[in-house]
Amino acid sequence: MGKYDQFAEVIGAYRRHGWELRRAIVTAASRVEIDDRREPLFGEAIVNEGTCDALWFSRPSVKDREAWELRLVAETPYALFEAFEADETDEQREEVRLEMEARLREYTTKNS
Repeated sequence: MGKYDQFAEVIGAYRRHGWELRRAIVTAASRVEIDDRREPLFGEAIVNEGTCDALWFSRPSVKDREAWELRLVAETPYALFEAFEADETDEQREEVRLEMEARLREYTTKNS
């Protein structure tokens, strides 16, 4: 299965469960493979280059919280999850998301 199909499969599965694609992290090699189909695949999500392929999803959670999940796009599924309180600032949320991305990079380095 090519990268485009892997991304599309993960996005479809998350959307069926009410998640919204917010961001995509794409390696240089994957960007080349999906470049001409990037817009229909990712829509309005922010796309950044990275050392692994991953997707950020969010959806409302219990007690006015917002759930965010960072999902590795690879043969072996792996995801990190965080639920943010309604009163957390954008800066606090971004700091946590950056920490999650660092944990994902560490995981992919150990398991590659």
